[in-house]
Amino acid sequence: MKRRNFLKFISAFCVSFAFANTVTTNKSILILGANGRIARLVTQRLKDDKTCFLRLFARKIKRLDKFKDTNVELIEGDVLDINALKRAMQGVDVVYANLEGDLATFAKNIIIAMQESKVKRLIWISSLGIYNEIPKDIYEKTSPYIPRHKAAAELIENSNLDYTLLRLAWLSNADEISYGITKKGERFINAQEYVSRKSAADLIVRLIKNENFGIKESFGVHRK
Repeated sequence: MKRRNFLKFISAFCVSFAFANTVTTNKSILILGANGRIARLVTQRLKDDKTCFLRLFARKIKRLDKFKDTNVELIEGDVLDINALKRAMQGVDVVYANLEGDLATFAKNIIIAMQESKVKRLIWISSLGIYNEIPKDIYEKTSPYIPRHKAAAELIENSNLDYTLLRLAWLSNADEISYGITKKGERFINAQEYVSRKSAADLIVRLIKNENFGIKESFGVHRK
């Protein structure tokens, strides 16, 4: 083979190899709070994608039996148990947390477990209003929930994780995907509108599949 043709062959091979690795890279995703309605939608979207391996983590895992598959593992556990978290995080690429309750304590445990397990990527569900980025009347409606979301968000933002916070508007079960995003420091758009859980799930799937999207960002998620 002539030198020029050989160099062309090597160049084409390298481009082809890089493209293949970009498209087919397998990912292991740990979903904390997997019984949640948005988490179930995300699971449904990802379980048919055989490049994704899912670990569903919940306190009552039996409820998720219908998701059993060759690429889906069910783990019963509590986010308050750091050792259980660390075991679940072995070999994981992405942690997606969809939790309710003592969010600051949950965030502390998850940060510790991720750091000790050497996992960097976290997608965390939060709430509109944690930066006072919404109108006063909407803030008053949301205010009972804001302090715990704000405390957790501050812990995550001050960590060394590659996080994305999703500050969701009020949620609906509408059968639609229609949403826009704003960044930290921008006013929340359409704070009075309900955004669908399907929209939230769509954004989460995008974040999981695109490893460079949303790193160190806090997105406000509103209905278009």
